[in-house]
Amino acid sequence: MRPSRRSPEPRRLDAAVQTIGGRTVRDRSGGVGTSAHALRTAARAVGAGAVIAYPTEAVYGLGCDPRNAPAVRRILAIKGRDESKGLILIAADFSALAPFLEPLDADRMALIQATWPGPNTWLLPARPETPRWLTGAHDTLAVRVTAHPVAAALCRAWRRIGGSGALVSTSANLSSRPPVRTALGVRLQLGDAPSLLVSGPCGGADRPSVIRDGRSGRVLRG
Repeated sequence: MRPSRRSPEPRRLDAAVQTIGGRTVRDRSGGVGTSAHALRTAARAVGAGAVIAYPTEAVYGLGCDPRNAPAVRRILAIKGRDESKGLILIAADFSALAPFLEPLDADRMALIQATWPGPNTWLLPARPETPRWLTGAHDTLAVRVTAHPVAAALCRAWRRIGGSGALVSTSANLSSRPPVRTALGVRLQLGDAPSLLVSGPCGGADRPSVIRDGRSGRVLRG
């Protein structure tokens, strides 16, 4: 069944015992792990309007359904992040990101797609209908086809249950604090603010993804 876009507020989950869709999942780290069942559980939580935390190439991220405005605004409130800054979307393949973006010429897109999957985020022109809670004060949207196996599998699980396959991805930390690289770090900094934690290792990148302007190729964050 396709998840409703107008979901009730997700229940707050205990760090040690978490219940989604009538099933209880236990994990010593306070997360659901990275098994196929755990990722389906996380995808169902996203469909129910939850904010989740999950590992990415360099740091833990906070994510949700990008079309669910209350969920996105919960992420901004958790972080203390200004909505005008915009957010990053990740997916396991470009087809999940394309509905949010204006098309670029074929040669430019070929150059961009040659960097994916990988820790390379591109600012691409957003469609007029793309929500402002994603783009912020910009006419572009930051997107990445992730190379992290867990993040990519989570995106695929989200698509299989009827979601877009794209997830919000912003570092799982307060805006005034450094990013975290472990499930324990998420709990210590954010407590139970994320409704569900996918516990697993981050990738080997030393720093968050490089951000480039898609129209000029200019590096905005190295």
